[in-house]
Amino acid sequence: MRPYATAEDLETRARAWLEHIEPYNQHVLRLNPKACALLVIDMQRFFLDPASPTFASGGLAILPSVKRLLDAFRRAGRPVVFTRHVHHPSGLDAGIMGWWWQGACIEGSLQSEVHPVLSPLPGEKVVDKHRYSAFYHTDLETVLRCLGVEDLVICGIMTNLCCESTARDAYYRDYRVFVPADGTGSVCEEMHVASLLNLAYGFACVTTVDGLAAGLDSEGSHAPARAATRQRPSAWPPR
Repeated sequence: MRPYATAEDLETRARAWLEHIEPYNQHVLRLNPKACALLVIDMQRFFLDPASPTFASGGLAILPSVKRLLDAFRRAGRPVVFTRHVHHPSGLDAGIMGWWWQGACIEGSLQSEVHPVLSPLPGEKVVDKHRYSAFYHTDLETVLRCLGVEDLVICGIMTNLCCESTARDAYYRDYRVFVPADGTGSVCEEMHVASLLNLAYGFACVTTVDGLAAGLDSEGSHAPARAATRQRPSAWPPR
């Protein structure tokens, strides 16, 4: 499948995505740099390898922007948490996912590791999960509560599966959720944009990597949310 975006044209495409979802992306939040954390979802070799049965082409396009966001959080001294979607070699934890998907990312394998461009530093938390949401049967919520996190920035892959599922669960737990349009990716543009629309409408402030990085340098305050207008988004893809 031909990639729907590249690192070179991602900024231009992200502007178009944000313009498309703008009618519903009305809950404008300002990142609180004193109570935020970055969650890097499943940026593993398994999902970023074109030969993988679960290759997410959008993941390769966002690698530089996710690295930029990761560096900004590290410079600010704010917590960074990584997730890895993995399964036992025997498939004993696969359940319906073993039937739903072709192939599996096996725990402990080279393919299960976070892409070397984004490798976790010593002391950075890595959460292994077996389902889409990073909150499901993991210790993520305990870690975030202990760190005093209120604002959660979610980046990685796939926008419409693990990122959106995690964002929904974070919203249910009263976290203020931020999702960068240029810091999340999927297998095709239609799925990515549809998920951004869902997120903006019900769960998150959809923004950009550079906007979030800039917010880490600000004083940080809770900007009032604007009431979402019930307009219909423009047709996608643009004609």
